[in-house]
Amino acid sequence: QVQLVESGGGLVQAGGSLRVSCAVSGSIFSFTAMGWYRQAPGKQRELVATITSSGGSTNYADSVKGRFTISRDNAKKTVYLQMNSLKPEDTAVYYCYCNARNMFGRGTQVTVSS
Repeated sequence: QVQLVESGGGLVQAGGSLRVSCAVSGSIFSFTAMGWYRQAPGKQRELVATITSSGGSTNYADSVKGRFTISRDNAKKTVYLQMNSLKPEDTAVYYCYCNARNMFGRGTQVTVSS
């Protein structure tokens, strides 16, 4: 059974950096693409970044290109989202996504103060 557990969220000032992580249980991790989504208050959940199973290809929303980096460690069964030059509009709950199971984790709150 697959479980996704996010961590690393918190409060940071605008211009700062934060890294969120998602630990994945089960044996599927190495075979599935993964992603990060986010949902701000009153808004729909949106795709932030994706990464293929090997980590060889990534994709980003235009709003985060050049600032965020998705990566993964298949040995640790963990996917990361490094967020730099954070803006108040990046404030949201960030969710890890497992493509093979079409499932989300419970999310981690990221708050960027101006």
